[in-house]
Amino acid sequence: QVQLVESGGGSVQAGGSLRLSCTASEYSDSTYCMAWFRQAPGKEREGVASIDSSGGTDYADSVKGRFTISSDNAKNTLYLQMNSLKPEDTAMYYCAADPAVCYLGAGEFFRSWGQGTQVTVSS
Repeated sequence: QVQLVESGGGSVQAGGSLRLSCTASEYSDSTYCMAWFRQAPGKEREGVASIDSSGGTDYADSVKGRFTISSDNAKNTLYLQMNSLKPEDTAMYYCAADPAVCYLGAGEFFRSWGQGTQVTVSS
């Protein structure tokens, strides 16, 4: 397991943009799948976006066309660029990593998680 730390959350108005970062403060294997999940109060955790070791990406339907996941291996950092934010994007966003799993519907199998960063989008 690796230690992950998210940053970049905050409060923005609808239609605005925000960029989240997730840094592996310790060693992160280059073969890891990296992903973003989010959870709002009273709602189930939702897989937002993932990027595998080959650079392949996947997105939840709710964020396609608005969010972009990317990584900088040299900096051991994962990013989530969020554009055209909506109030329904309000949630705690978590970075996750796993050496094998890379499926947004299988969050329970991801072995490493960050502490989360809050994103609040106002109307």
